[in-house]
Amino acid sequence: MLTPEEPLSSVAYVYDGSPEGLLTAVFQAYANHEDPQDVVREGALQPRLGQSVRFVETDVDLAVRVQRGVRRTCGQDALDAIVHASLSDDPAAGTVVYRFVRHAMRTGRALDDLAHPAVGPLFALDRAVMNERHYLQQFLRFEHLKGGAWFARCHPKASVVPLLMDWFSARFNTQPFMIFDEAHALAGVYEGRGWHLVRTESVALPAAADDEALMQAAWKRFYDAVAVEARYNPELRRQFMPKRFWKDILEMHERIPSRKLAR
Repeated sequence: MLTPEEPLSSVAYVYDGSPEGLLTAVFQAYANHEDPQDVVREGALQPRLGQSVRFVETDVDLAVRVQRGVRRTCGQDALDAIVHASLSDDPAAGTVVYRFVRHAMRTGRALDDLAHPAVGPLFALDRAVMNERHYLQQFLRFEHLKGGAWFARCHPKASVVPLLMDWFSARFNTQPFMIFDEAHALAGVYEGRGWHLVRTESVALPAAADDEALMQAAWKRFYDAVAVEARYNPELRRQFMPKRFWKDILEMHERIPSRKLAR
């Protein structure tokens, strides 16, 4: 007969970085009767002195059980905030989510007490991730490829592609497209009916469609035509469109010489 393992008093949980992995870690903390000091994604742990480490294997079924428990006890808004925060690049995101879940499940209160140390940090992460999603909704630039597909590359500060796919697929519901988050090695693919996510470090693309250079040149000409030189304000421009997005906006690149815009 196996002897139950004693709960560890000083332990860190390490997960694979996915929302499902994080919620699995939350479940395992309850199952092990432990209260981990840190819950962090792989590669981000800096162990404390004397701290033990548990590596958590992602189990989607366990993650779904946590989702159902949170929704039943705290409501959909709390679950949405947890999912959003889990997509943050903040190294403390896993611990913040874990602390919030314990607090919310124990008290039945979710986002109504922002002064609580378990609530305020999660609210801040939720807001930051949704702001990043909003930026991408504004600045994501799709390129037309041969074969009819559309492709956009991005480098967001949070893994927001899962939060973008419903929004873009509702608007491009007849056009296949891909959004590739190069910073998080994640691609969202829509093929005309449903969308799915693919973990990948790189993508192989067909050549640009024949009309793509023409469209880029047209946008650049429009930008030059409406610009008022006397009102040029680069500081204000960076406030409205942060410079970190510029490299993924095709019209910010050098003009493509292969095609000329007809006059």
